[in-house]
Amino acid sequence: MTIRQEDANRGVRKGAVSGAALHLRAVAADVFEPEGLSAEVARQRLSANGLNATPDNEVHPLRLVVRKFVAPVPCLLEAAIGLQILLGEYVEASVVAVLLILNAALGFAHESRARAAVAALKSRLALVASVRRDGRWSIIPASELVPGDVVKLSLGMVVGADVRIATGAVLLDQSTLTGESLPIDAGPGQETYAGALVRRGEAVAVVTATGARTKFGRAAELVRTAHVGSAQQRAVFKVVRNLALVNGAITLALLAYALSFRMPVAELAPLLLIAVLGTVPVALPATFTLASALSARALTRKGVLPTRLSAVDEAAAMDVLCSDKTGTLTRNELAVTTVRAMPEFTDGRVLALAALASSDGGQDPVDRAVRAAAPAKMPEGFSRTAFTPFDPALKISEAAVKGPEGESLRIVKGAFATVAAMCEPCAKAATAASALEHAGDRVLGVAIGLNGRMRIAGLLALSDPPREDAAPAISELGRLGIRVLMVSGDAPATAQVVAREVGISGPIFPGGAIREDARLGGYAVFAGVLPEDKFRLVKALQREGHTVGMCGDGANDAPALRQAQIGIAVLTATDAAKSAAGIVLTDPGLGGIVTAVREGRVAYQRIVSYTLRSMIQKVRQVLFLAIGLAMTSHAVLTPMQMVLSMITGDFLALSATTDNVEPSPRPNSWRIGNLTVAAVVLGVVDLVYSAAVLAVGQKLDLGLAELRTLTLVMLVFNGQAVFYVARERRSMWASRPSAIVLASSLVDVSLIPLMAWHGILMAPLPSAWIVSLFGSAVALAFILDAAKRTLFRRLEVV
Repeated sequence: MTIRQEDANRGVRKGAVSGAALHLRAVAADVFEPEGLSAEVARQRLSANGLNATPDNEVHPLRLVVRKFVAPVPCLLEAAIGLQILLGEYVEASVVAVLLILNAALGFAHESRARAAVAALKSRLALVASVRRDGRWSIIPASELVPGDVVKLSLGMVVGADVRIATGAVLLDQSTLTGESLPIDAGPGQETYAGALVRRGEAVAVVTATGARTKFGRAAELVRTAHVGSAQQRAVFKVVRNLALVNGAITLALLAYALSFRMPVAELAPLLLIAVLGTVPVALPATFTLASALSARALTRKGVLPTRLSAVDEAAAMDVLCSDKTGTLTRNELAVTTVRAMPEFTDGRVLALAALASSDGGQDPVDRAVRAAAPAKMPEGFSRTAFTPFDPALKISEAAVKGPEGESLRIVKGAFATVAAMCEPCAKAATAASALEHAGDRVLGVAIGLNGRMRIAGLLALSDPPREDAAPAISELGRLGIRVLMVSGDAPATAQVVAREVGISGPIFPGGAIREDARLGGYAVFAGVLPEDKFRLVKALQREGHTVGMCGDGANDAPALRQAQIGIAVLTATDAAKSAAGIVLTDPGLGGIVTAVREGRVAYQRIVSYTLRSMIQKVRQVLFLAIGLAMTSHAVLTPMQMVLSMITGDFLALSATTDNVEPSPRPNSWRIGNLTVAAVVLGVVDLVYSAAVLAVGQKLDLGLAELRTLTLVMLVFNGQAVFYVARERRSMWASRPSAIVLASSLVDVSLIPLMAWHGILMAPLPSAWIVSLFGSAVALAFILDAAKRTLFRRLEVV
């Protein structure tokens, strides 16, 4: 220790070091002190640096509630409620308020359940650490580690902070942090990171960084800053914007016309209120939420947990999936994939000899892979008399055995170059080893003999094999129109081999840092990438116009998972990955991704059906108010009748979220402009029908009250006609509606007509009129359906 460091420590103990100086000392304190820190120094550093934990980025529940009331539709509904209260329409205002609260409650309730489920899935990276303080070893919470602490790394432990090894040697699995599938041997002077798993050995290390300054913490900061807008939110905004533009212009014309013949304020104010209510797609947010919530519940039963409702919609739109390799496409465990036996040996013999030079138990992944591949029985006539575990310095493990004739033999297993140097030259073995290494495998040599007369028995190639379900899942995603890219921290040769095995074809990115403005459309494999590169890769693809999914399992994947429109964490993912993801797979395998895409596209089809139906009706409704005003010089609906129409139309139409639909054959995108054009055309056809009905009522000398009842019943019946036309992209009879849809329709076509027949809350209307309106609505449905099929073909609405 230097004199300056001794003075600093003495100053800390005396409480003489300033806070700024102490912070600098804490950040740089990575000098190995065998006796460890004193409790007082550790306390001071903990105060200066904070807990060894990443900041909590959870949004406060109150803020989540407030967000539900500041979106476009809620704001319009809030304005309508205020106007109703000013007009004294308290009952109507209460009904609209209930719809507003329902919209918010549906979204908040499901998202709260999803967050609670993810919290239950999380597990801390490191709960405790073995640390030397005041010359004694003790166990403390890993969150209390500080820079300069001396810690012990033992078999099975998770490293609690970034450290530099001082003494000893360990085998470290850093796959969740670096993406490297193979564990590394680490000895004195080497650094490792928080979250690494000790597979073998024991070492003493000094803490170099804690909390947000660790490699894990820097990834967490990327997660915090990553953000991408929801396509669902943008779709709602565009629907409301387009309706507001179209109907706003009509409402202004309506106002100007009413003022031109000096309509009394007592009639003008309700007319404007009716126009506002007629413009707002009241139940649209509830429909989006309910459709997504029902699909999310179905996904949960199938082993897929959406952590936010928008993830369901994003899964439907995803057209590119970036997948991590290690632990996602592969098992994240070593396995013997190839055996190359030399002359006079067989594959089984080579494996059996390698098993003799392997430990009988423990966490060493190489020994475990050899034991799993080797024959169950020891070679006949052989018995092991001594065993030396793998030594990272020598790069071999070995066994002393007695042969069939009682002779003493030595079996060595280890790095090929090391084993080859101990043996007689073998050109065949060298050539085979070079080919296997070029393919990205880890190559071991197995040798047998006596000192000075060793010969190579064979080679073992180890790799992290692909998951059995990876190739079928990638093939199915391809059929669904989704391009899968591999993103890995491994070397290009290793990544290319795995890509070929799972069915990912295409050129490999040439390497180097990935820029956010790079054009990456032609590449299929990205190897040797860092967490920052994965993050920038996702942003680059989004800049090109793609809806990007990211599938991963490690802390190194978390920033990209958060930035992607749809982040997918697999079952074995770290808590950081699960927190960042929009979907967590709770069952093993990748089949859940296909399930999420299909279910998302089902939800999308249901939402589009409701959206189209709502836009058609809202376009027709305000136009009809204008025509009705021109024909009668009065509003053709009262505010109460408009609220009744909203309840029976918008609210019961929520049944569309349970309808029987087919998932889209390719990735969905919200073509709101095309939907608006289709809605306007179909709305005009409906408008012609509505105006004709009103004209007939006038010609038959119905009074204003009866005309209003006639209008309300007509809106109910032709609303059902529009609903059944909009629910199918093909002919409206191409599929059978769900039982809930049929039941809701029955309520809709029964409730208001019965009220009209009996004169409840409106002037009575003869049954003959009601039956005639129903029959004409059926005819309207066939006319609209024919127009729809032509429009959808030209506008490519799917």
